[in-house]
Amino acid sequence: MGRPEKFRLGDVLVAQKVISLEQLKAALDEQKKSGRKLGRILIEQGFASDEQICEAISRQLAIPYVNLKFYNFNDEVVRKLPESQARRFRAIVLEDRRDGYLVGMADPSDLFAYDELTRALRRDVDTAVVSESLLLQTIDRIYRRTEEISGLARELQRDIGEEYVDFGALGAGLGAEDAPVVKLLQSVFEDAVQVNASDVHIEPQEGRVQIRFRIDGVLMPQTETDSRIGPAIVQRLKLMAGLDISEKRLPQDGRLNVIVRDQPIDVRMSTMPVQYGESVVLRLLNRRASVQTLDDIGMPPNMLARFRELIQRSNGMILVTGPTGSGKTTTLYAALQEVNTADKKIVTVEDPVEYRLPGISQVQVNEKIDLTFARVLRSTLRHDPDIVLVGEIRDEETAQIGLRAALTGHLVFSTLHTMDAASTPIRLIDMGAPNYMVATSVHAVIAQRLVRMICESCKEPHQPDAYETRWLTAILGEGWDAHGYSRGRGCSHCNGTGYSGRTGVYEMLEMTPDLVRAVNDAAPNVFMQAAASHLRGHTLADHALELAKRGRTTVIEAIKVASQLEA
Repeated sequence: MGRPEKFRLGDVLVAQKVISLEQLKAALDEQKKSGRKLGRILIEQGFASDEQICEAISRQLAIPYVNLKFYNFNDEVVRKLPESQARRFRAIVLEDRRDGYLVGMADPSDLFAYDELTRALRRDVDTAVVSESLLLQTIDRIYRRTEEISGLARELQRDIGEEYVDFGALGAGLGAEDAPVVKLLQSVFEDAVQVNASDVHIEPQEGRVQIRFRIDGVLMPQTETDSRIGPAIVQRLKLMAGLDISEKRLPQDGRLNVIVRDQPIDVRMSTMPVQYGESVVLRLLNRRASVQTLDDIGMPPNMLARFRELIQRSNGMILVTGPTGSGKTTTLYAALQEVNTADKKIVTVEDPVEYRLPGISQVQVNEKIDLTFARVLRSTLRHDPDIVLVGEIRDEETAQIGLRAALTGHLVFSTLHTMDAASTPIRLIDMGAPNYMVATSVHAVIAQRLVRMICESCKEPHQPDAYETRWLTAILGEGWDAHGYSRGRGCSHCNGTGYSGRTGVYEMLEMTPDLVRAVNDAAPNVFMQAAASHLRGHTLADHALELAKRGRTTVIEAIKVASQLEA
């Protein structure tokens, strides 16, 4: 194909009837004001899609258009081009051909970039056009810092040698940013944010330290290095979090703030003495992460419509329940965002405050100074709120105050650690709340889980295996349809897992008059039977199976949800 020709994007799009002359003129006027790229302006103003622009360039230059979303990358081939040049020239190596490389470029008409790529790769270059936004996402994903982290860990290992080095003093020196331990931690944080990890686990083992990331709820190994590095990493983190560096025999909890790629990240840190040193878990909370809306969380349409009606009420308690990490906070914040209007006073009591919401008063619990949920909640009710969010009901006092608030004209949102919706009112009664108060205050209980979604880039039809078939037969009976199930084959987009992202699985128990009577009956089994009949066909397991039938998740993920409920 050789060296590409230069052309004017606007003229090409008009000639190919992708946009009109008037639209081009409007976009060019905007370009004069902002100085941004014409293609980006056309996309933002809705005149053309990313794909239409790429296809027009492909036709003009007679080169292929490669949709990166469905392209299976070879990481070794991609890394033939250094990351700095990939970002600078908006290019990625797609294929190693015998006579040269196929390189995807966001702007194949950039002759300077083409010449520099040819020089850098030292081979002939054929070009393909790719979407710039997908290209940048791909560069972020493939040029991950795994090798850099391992390299910095090796460098730190050499620095430690057989002698003791006081890494705690590194923060005070001017050259702290050059210290391998600081660079190592910075790279770990950057990589964790890049792959959207929720937690970082630093675990000393016999003769080594293991670093793992939790991505989409699953722990994935990141790197391993010499065990002598562990104390240096832990000590540095303790200094950053203001913890006692001399205390290694007791667990400690703290918080630190880091800036990663210009994003402020709140980090909750917890240390624990283990057999070979101190284990550290870091929970990452991105301050700028946007709160999901109710439309985004995956709630079934009928349930969502009813839930929207419930959260518009002026009083009552709505509970969201499930184990740790099941997305309860995300659901509550999505509900708060929907009811957050100028005429409502909203106060939240949380441990910790995970997202900042404008227009809402958020209070962080601090057990060390006796700032407990119950104490803050009592004070909150004197601030004349319309809506109160209690991060978690942990004890009888908090339960009673919350239920009383719901009775006296406040809408109360909260969470509880129960396995399903039906057992939640019973748990409140077991905690010491009076039956009549639970019956009249609780309006609805939502139970939820998170399931991993199949990666769209490597999705393929799946015939259930023997284990899955036995489970499906037990649930659906004989003669169920085996078509429609899918799985992810595993590709570079999903790091070979076959999954990308998660969605919620829900059940909702609304307190109808007969359920209220059943709660007042004082016999737990009467209520559980009534609740089970209300939920029949709409349980967590039913929703998970429905997602598997529609090809959104796998049968194995649905089985996991069902097995948790049986435990």
